[in-house]
Amino acid sequence: MNMKICFYLFCFLTPFFSVNGQQPTSQKPRILISTDIGGTDPDDNQSMTHLLMYSDKFEIEGLISSPSYGNGSKQEIIKMIDLYEKDLPKLQKHQSGFASPKYLRSISKQGYRGNVSFIGIGYSNATEGSNWIVKCAKKKSSQPLWILCWGGLEDLAQALHDAPEIHNKIRVYWIGGPNKKWSANSYAYIVANFPNLWFIEDNSSYYGLFSHSDEPDSVTASNYYDKYIQDKSFLGKDFKNYYQGEVKMGDTPSLLYMMDGNPEDPTRESWGGSFEKFDYSPRVVLDHATSIKDTVAFCSIVEFRFKGPKIKAEKESIQFWMEVPYGKTVQKWPGYYIEEGIYAIRYIPKKAEVLNYKFSSDIKEINGKEGALVVDNLWPGKQNKSDYKLGDDWFTDKQAKELYFGKIQGGKTVLKWRDEILMDWAKRWNWLNEE
Repeated sequence: MNMKICFYLFCFLTPFFSVNGQQPTSQKPRILISTDIGGTDPDDNQSMTHLLMYSDKFEIEGLISSPSYGNGSKQEIIKMIDLYEKDLPKLQKHQSGFASPKYLRSISKQGYRGNVSFIGIGYSNATEGSNWIVKCAKKKSSQPLWILCWGGLEDLAQALHDAPEIHNKIRVYWIGGPNKKWSANSYAYIVANFPNLWFIEDNSSYYGLFSHSDEPDSVTASNYYDKYIQDKSFLGKDFKNYYQGEVKMGDTPSLLYMMDGNPEDPTRESWGGSFEKFDYSPRVVLDHATSIKDTVAFCSIVEFRFKGPKIKAEKESIQFWMEVPYGKTVQKWPGYYIEEGIYAIRYIPKKAEVLNYKFSSDIKEINGKEGALVVDNLWPGKQNKSDYKLGDDWFTDKQAKELYFGKIQGGKTVLKWRDEILMDWAKRWNWLNEE
């Protein structure tokens, strides 16, 4: 075979082979983002920057503000689109197919603000965001709608409640962990009522993109901003506002998953992690204050249901608080009066720890009660009679010991691709840094 033929074969075949581990998808996937951007954790702004810079890779059908905690709003999404619009001409010099800023604004919607109550069965009232999920899911297409959840599940739960027939038209990739803690009631509604939903529950693997091995909430320091992002673009200047420019992007693994190979197979290796099936979501129901003799798996639903005085109060009214130390502060979680002297609260611990808590209330029989729990570092842990049973299409972080990144279950399934991910992104920052 002469050299000219070899050259033509190389040029023809190269697009079909990965030179760096990434496997291109066969067509642009339909995605809808539900995000708590603008809330207490600015990593969503970083992930939104990443999404916009790779918008040529997706058919983006919705950008929904779903802040289960904090002050996030649709306006924060619009702000990021405005910055993207200013940088778009530079991106378009190198690649076609980027989403139009006008179009992106038109699909930005406001979702539910805050958490839904305990027995309110995980949903409340329809929002612009939940209605948009329903509309997009019902659209005629040969592809499913991939819903990438970067925050709480309130709008997804509402959409499923209002239009349960969409459950087989959607795929969900949820960055759980801390988001699961804030969205316990909506999560409980979904697993109880839609066990056959196609769902990736990433509670820890995503940490492999940015964390130290010994502390999942940490952000690894690097010179990535100075070397690759810089302040020569509007998005680049803005990026410095989040973690002083250190790369966290805790929600970005959901995007990476959609960019790399066949998304219908979560067990494969991909930039966004590799997952395994599980058939139960752990739920522990407790009728007493606990001690360090009691153990639960991290990210399990811990449901306190106990008897107290019968009072004249509205069903589901907040009657006590669960106080949990968090660093130098104390987080407070609402507990509800169910009926006939029954009180209840759901809490989901996000990491392995000894969890100390105390109940505070105007009701003297409840006020001051305290306890502790040992939270284990293996999810989903042992089974209980009260667990939620799941169908055949629920996936979560792999349990193999060799895939732990220090304390982080499944962390190496993302960590192994971190350098390739960042170097691929660096190419696009180079486009924006051109004079």
